[in-house]
Amino acid sequence: MEKTSVKAAVVAAMLAFAPAVPALAGSDDYRFELVTPEAKVGAGATVEVRLIDRRTGKAVPDAVIMAKRMDMAPDGMAGMDSAIETALAPTPGHYRFMTNLTMAGRWQLSLGAKVQGEAGTVVGRLVVKAVK
Repeated sequence: MEKTSVKAAVVAAMLAFAPAVPALAGSDDYRFELVTPEAKVGAGATVEVRLIDRRTGKAVPDAVIMAKRMDMAPDGMAGMDSAIETALAPTPGHYRFMTNLTMAGRWQLSLGAKVQGEAGTVVGRLVVKAVK
């Protein structure tokens, strides 16, 4: 047998008996979606999102929200921002935030999250409409 044939046979045997390794997911395999696309103007405005695994379509519970920002960038006023606090969400895979939407218009909710077992950070930018 030639050396190349022997090498090919060895590689084929190794692959045949190698354990199956699942494909690793990345941060691009997840997305944030708005649950509440509108919120009332004023203090105590509630915004709720869910984190979805794109591969399964299921909500992802227990992500750690590492970064959050609320501003009016969609209306050309990125400097107009509002404090945002995490609140308890009633449904696993949902994440709720309280903020003060000082005026009607489009507000951008920017989020960064870590999903257990994933190396990357999931980033999302969602637009919420503040209404009177």
